[in-house]
Order: sequence, then C-alpha cells, then structure tokens
Amino acid sequence: MLDRNHRANQRERTLLSKTSFIRALSPMASSKMLDGAHIATMPARASIFREGEAALSFYCLLSGYVRLYRVSRDGRQADIRICGPGDMFAECLIYGGDKYRFNAQAAENVTLARFDMQDVRELAEQDPTVAKAIMATLSDHLLSTMDCVVNDRLHTAPQRVADYLLTRCATENGPTSIRLPYQKSLLAGMLGLAPEALSRAFSSLRRTGVTVRGRVIQIGNVEALKDV
Repeated sequence: MLDRNHRANQRERTLLSKTSFIRALSPMASSKMLDGAHIATMPARASIFREGEAALSFYCLLSGYVRLYRVSRDGRQADIRICGPGDMFAECLIYGGDKYRFNAQAAENVTLARFDMQDVRELAEQDPTVAKAIMATLSDHLLSTMDCVVNDRLHTAPQRVADYLLTRCATENGPTSIRLPYQKSLLAGMLGLAPEALSRAFSSLRRTGVTVRGRVIQIGNVEALKDV
C-alpha cells in the first residue's frame, strides 16, 4: 500500500527532470508528466504491486531500491531486476497488457513517482517524444535482460560475482574496496544465485584477495579478479 501520496514538489520535480526518460521529452510533454506525477514513500518490504493486479500505473524510483520478482507455483521466487534511483519499472505494460506480470517490493525505504498508464498513452498519441522515450527505455531493458541471460548461461557463480565487482571498481589495478548498495541477499537474487551460492562464490574469490565485511568488499588486486 502506498504511503504519503502527494503531488511532486519542486525538489522531486527536479529529480524527475534529471532521469533519462523525462530528459528525452519535449518541454510540453515533460511539463505534463511532472504535473501528473504522484509521489509516495514506502517502508522496506512493502508491496508496491502484485502479479495479476490491474496495471494502472508505472513508476520511477527517486530513492532506495525496488525488487522485481516472480513466484512459482511451489512458492519459489526468482528476481527479475533490482531497480535503483532514476530507474523506471512497469512501463513495459503501457502497451503490453492490463495486468502486472510480476511483483514489485520495496527492498528498503523508498520514494517513488507513480504515473497513470492511460494518461501517458494519451500523451504519447499527442507527442511523439513520449512514444520514443518509452521505446528507448524498453530497448535498454531488453539489452540488459539479454546480458543477464548470457551471464547466467556462460558464467560460473564466482565469475558472476567477479564481473559485478569489476564494474564497480574505481581503479584498473592494485587494491581497492567497494561498498554494496544493498544487502547481499538482494545481490544474490540479482545475480541469479541462492544466498548460500553467493557465500560460496565469495569464499572462492578469497584466493584473489577478496574479503567481505558486511557490505564492504575489499579487493586485494583488481588484475587478479579479472582473471577469474
């Protein structure tokens, strides 16, 4: 259930204006999108929507992280995507169906903007920049999904973790450290791993100088991590 629902204030409009989706719109369309944004804050683990519910809105995340996932018949969960600040989600349903195809849950305290699907459909008919921005967002998500499929099929668990760490290293060689933006259980789901498989992967990376202390990951040698 959404909490503290209100129209976007100036600070929130500024944050939304910096997202790639809003930046791609014409001044008229951008103004209408910002005017139509409803801002909500939600606590960690709160449900934003559930699979099978009527798809009336899509969202842009302003702060925190949101987990998108599906549940099998026997109750197992599979993460689809972890959304961070500036990311949009459920916009695929603007032209793709009338029910949500997955679940969305706040992974921590979040602030998000909600947009009405029908209002945006009508705006897209009036202004082609809206349709183009939607297509660009969907294209980005498709390419990202393809990368995830390839990663799952071609890389071992330690390789997936090493690749994730390398994309966040501030240096090309030598020692460094990074701080995970969210808890390790969320990282496990994002990488398609069970929590225990993630722990084993981190253990196997100790030989390259990787140590884990809470959310802080110490990397002894970035070059060694590249050879995993």
